[in-house]
Amino acid sequence: MASIHREIRIDSGADDVWAAVRDWGAPHKRLAPGFLVDSRVEGDARIVTFANGLVARELIVDVDDSARRLVWAVVGGRLTHHNASMQVFADGQGRSRVVWVADLLPNELAGHVGGLIEQGLGVMKQTLEKP
Repeated sequence: MASIHREIRIDSGADDVWAAVRDWGAPHKRLAPGFLVDSRVEGDARIVTFANGLVARELIVDVDDSARRLVWAVVGGRLTHHNASMQVFADGQGRSRVVWVADLLPNELAGHVGGLIEQGLGVMKQTLEKP
């Protein structure tokens, strides 16, 4: 099983970053606009559309406000297994560190998924650091 671990520092407070991450229904507006172009909630799932046309159905596994941690799983599509988490840590005054971990199968898709994660984190940083 492929495991991808990426981190990024963001010049915005952890509570503000967590509020955007936690807003399950609006990642295309608050978290990564342009990287994600649409999102809609259907029960415990959200359907996200990426700028490259990829559509993913994501199930909420856990939302832990005290740990600032969101866990989800992608179901259907080319992945036979996908579980991911995003956690926000305070990193000094007015700064955060975001950790995104994804475990997936088949292994051959790790490069593609890793690239999407890096791209998404870059857009998050640009979006959340705006005054």
